[in-house]
Amino acid sequence: MSISIKTPSEIEKMRVAGRLAAEVLEMIEPYVAPGVTTNELNQICHDYIVEQQMAIPAPLNYRGFPKSICTSINHVVCHGIPSDKKLKEGDIVNVDITVIKDDYHGDTSKMFCVGKVSQHAKRLISITQQALYLGTEQVKPGATLGDIGHAIQKFAESNHYSVVREFCGHGIGKNFHEEPQVLHYGKQGEGMTLEPGMIFTIEPMLNQGKRNVKVLSDGWTAVTKDRSLSAQWEHTILVTDQGHEVLTLRKEEL
Repeated sequence: MSISIKTPSEIEKMRVAGRLAAEVLEMIEPYVAPGVTTNELNQICHDYIVEQQMAIPAPLNYRGFPKSICTSINHVVCHGIPSDKKLKEGDIVNVDITVIKDDYHGDTSKMFCVGKVSQHAKRLISITQQALYLGTEQVKPGATLGDIGHAIQKFAESNHYSVVREFCGHGIGKNFHEEPQVLHYGKQGEGMTLEPGMIFTIEPMLNQGKRNVKVLSDGWTAVTKDRSLSAQWEHTILVTDQGHEVLTLRKEEL
């Protein structure tokens, strides 16, 4: 397994790409409201990435994906394709953004509440975000990928949620998906040892019900088999000499 260790100039480009991806999520927030279609959100993000950021929306035409962002609503786990279906009060939706700037990728996603949502949906969203942060806290030289997965799995399951296993985080750089695979479950001390200069995503998907998922006939949309709610958050992380740097941090997280 060949893992790319990024050079200082590559890291700088990844910082730029990561910041741009975060800015798209900040920009789209006011538009996520009852009555808007996910196609409209897709178009707004596409235009912003292309016209304002002078960047490229990575998902568009990636392995045949037809849109510029992913929008995953309620029981959709990931890779939801924007459509003319309107968001409604009480929905939860993950917006997943990846931009390419100067050949390098920044990848991040965030959960949004559409109007007033139920307490149990809010709790799922909050625990999933905390699971991402707990996984991220493990990232430092000498730690292992298993440390990340273990922290996420232990926290999720202690809160009575299940961890999706079919999808995982991944190395990222000039390529959208590189080695290593970053599992969101695992055992402490197992798996690859982290080194400065590695860059990868952590993007846990937690379900309210069982962890089992299926992919719909479009070949992309992954849903929970039991139709329970699912939530996901994602950041792109750099392993530094001292620990880690979140390249896709939003202002609200500072």
